[in-house]
Amino acid sequence: ARWSSIGPYRLLTRLPAGVTAEDAALRELLAHPELARTVEVYLDHAGQAGRTAAALGIHRQTLYYRLSRVEQLTGLDLDDGEHRLLLHMGVKAARL
Repeated sequence: ARWSSIGPYRLLTRLPAGVTAEDAALRELLAHPELARTVEVYLDHAGQAGRTAAALGIHRQTLYYRLSRVEQLTGLDLDDGEHRLLLHMGVKAARL
């Protein structure tokens, strides 16, 4: 892959290895791969529930349930932009 084509991963590659493990909320989320994938797809689709549910192949109510579980596990609020950013970058960083 070309450096210019990897988008936000350019910034994430500069983080120390294992940085997500230092954050309790992210550590809790990453212990539940299905929920981590759900919130990642949700955030990748700009919070659009219909598109997210279709991409995951689940019913919209299932999506809402999973997102509620993400908030419960992490103590973060998906209505808060900084919390969304933390979650999005955390799940992306965990992939590296």
